[in-house]
Amino acid sequence: MTILAWVLEGLLGLMFIMAGLGKITGSKMHVEGFNKWGYPQWFRVVTGVIELGAAILLIVGFWNGTAAIIGAAILVAVGIGGVITHVRIKDSLKDTAMIGVLGIFALVLLIILF
Repeated sequence: MTILAWVLEGLLGLMFIMAGLGKITGSKMHVEGFNKWGYPQWFRVVTGVIELGAAILLIVGFWNGTAAIIGAAILVAVGIGGVITHVRIKDSLKDTAMIGVLGIFALVLLIILF
């Protein structure tokens, strides 16, 4: 495994642990975001669980390559869904950029791991 893969695993793991916990615990930013996007609040919790699970898989991936591949694949899907959500409501590039960049990082990690 390359140093770049380790860096991406750690970065994505930490970012999605924070994002997933924020969604699960109902932080104001995430609650308002899901209202703005027109999604029900239960979907916020489900999204948070998926993000948290993928982040844990990436952390486990330091020792088990298959876990990292699965976690990265899940985060690519989350990234695509996030970008589609922002584009659907015509959000600004500034609001769309973070999930887009994280999705691209997850895709790069997935390519490296294969």
